[in-house]
Amino acid sequence: MCGIVGGIAQRNVVPILLEGLKRLEYRGYDSAGLAVINNQQIFRKRELGKVKGLEALLAADPISGYVGIAHTRWATHGKPSTANAHPHISRDTIVVVHNGIIENHEHLRKTHLDLGYEFTSETDTEVIVHEIHHALQSTDGLLKAVKQAVKKLDGAYALGIMCTDEPDTLIACRKGSPLVIGVGFGEYFIASDVAALLPVTQRFIFLEEGDIAKISIDELLIYDAQDQLVKRPIKQSQLTADSVDKGEYRHYMLKEIYEQPLAIAQTLEGRFINNRLQENAFGHNASEVFDNIKAIQILACGTSFHAGLVARYWFEKLAHVPCNIEVASEFRYRHPVLAPDTLVVTISQSGETADTLAALLEAKKLGAKYSLAICNVPESSLVRESDLVLMTRAGPEIGVASTKAFTTQLATLMLLVIAIGRRFQMTELTEQKITEELFSLPGKIEQVLKLDEQIKVLAEQFAEKQHALFLGRGTHYPIAMEGALKLKEISYIHAEAYPAGELKHGPLALIDADMPVVTVAPNNSLLEKLKSNIQEVSARGGQLIVFMDETLDQENDENVQIVKVPQVGNETSPIIYTIPLQLLAYHVAVLKGTDVDQPRNLAKSVTVE
Repeated sequence: MCGIVGGIAQRNVVPILLEGLKRLEYRGYDSAGLAVINNQQIFRKRELGKVKGLEALLAADPISGYVGIAHTRWATHGKPSTANAHPHISRDTIVVVHNGIIENHEHLRKTHLDLGYEFTSETDTEVIVHEIHHALQSTDGLLKAVKQAVKKLDGAYALGIMCTDEPDTLIACRKGSPLVIGVGFGEYFIASDVAALLPVTQRFIFLEEGDIAKISIDELLIYDAQDQLVKRPIKQSQLTADSVDKGEYRHYMLKEIYEQPLAIAQTLEGRFINNRLQENAFGHNASEVFDNIKAIQILACGTSFHAGLVARYWFEKLAHVPCNIEVASEFRYRHPVLAPDTLVVTISQSGETADTLAALLEAKKLGAKYSLAICNVPESSLVRESDLVLMTRAGPEIGVASTKAFTTQLATLMLLVIAIGRRFQMTELTEQKITEELFSLPGKIEQVLKLDEQIKVLAEQFAEKQHALFLGRGTHYPIAMEGALKLKEISYIHAEAYPAGELKHGPLALIDADMPVVTVAPNNSLLEKLKSNIQEVSARGGQLIVFMDETLDQENDENVQIVKVPQVGNETSPIIYTIPLQLLAYHVAVLKGTDVDQPRNLAKSVTVE
């Protein structure tokens, strides 16, 4: 979850590394650090907190160099502190930055202590730098030392490594955590994400599992997991440096909420001919795979899990195909049983979510023959491990609290429901109706965004609250879960969601004037039952905010405030009703003065267990 940037060039790389760290700060912001080698000496600066603190430190006491590595940390082993910040150094010779977790670090630490190494941090990373230094004493050169050292490491890692003995060399390693090489003109860079390097290049090499790269100004050598010299293709990114800027918006999250009409349109673009879904959008052999599917197993985490929960309703109601969903971190340890001819569907914004990736690999061990990834990053590990892929095309999402990634996941999942449903009980008329609803979504979302000012006023009711309850039924229960997650993520208000029908089985005991209750009430077959649940809350003095279809005639009363949402088709309504909940969470967080884009203790891409 940490962010790595490195570079080797014929110019001072420090400004480039700093800019890269700023662009990667969504991956972790507990501390930041930077090191360069100059005149065969390591110069290092580290600072607790965000990158701006490191930037101020460097402004007061500059360093420079033609080769350097930098890091922004999300703490795992060891509390956030300057001592635990990367880069880590061994005996003024080796310097390392690391993303991932070394599972056998305690054993290695004992070994290194016996060898006389001094530890200055609580991190698992420090065993890496000492292991490389130790290997260097008995091997010829840094590359061989790194190859020998990483064989001792259990766990996941992306590494950037430098050595004073070879001041014109940068080593990059990747196992279980993403790492890319940016290809410039007479210079190379490394990073956890292409976004970090867009100001200097749009050409990238995506390292594969087990790759080790030796990088110098005039040569790039990549060795695969079998230690064979390999060539990896250079990919041209379509992103630009401006595409990850906030523009006119105060926060990335707000910008990404407002980008959803375009994101949904891009998700649908080119995947229909004459308003009929083309199955080759999932892969050249998708139709053959879909012909053999008898059941669906969805694996995901966090917000992506909520998207999968909505999809389960869709698969069973619209396609009449059995569908299970499980949190990926539970699936991999639960000894699950997969039915024959199950399509394993994984959902992840980054495609590097460690638990989801591991769950997919576990499903394959259990005999899963077919897998499909729904993802936002084309060259990610999840994409490469899956038989079929459908990209969400949400574009870069920088805010830690997911918005457009979620709604595009829902749209993409509906495309899969159509493709699978054709083979079961979905009629052509139902498919046509859903397709029409999908194409109406960008315009409908534009209308919902016009509720922004009204929701901003409602948010004031949450400014002094400590708890909130979200209610929904059917496909909107997962939307209530997502609304609660958004509120707790960025405003730090304790929020939870319940199926509205479960109120009488416990949660009703919590209802009082200090517990706002947010309810999602589309005009569907469950509306009358939901109205009864609303009355249960109102009768007990609960304060309700109800997002309700504009065609319904219910008005505000003493305990109930109605927000009229534009009318939308029943099947795609979960996508529409997500938007006001995102806006509510955003405005509450702004009122409470929290860090909207980088909430405490969280990071965007969860690449560790």
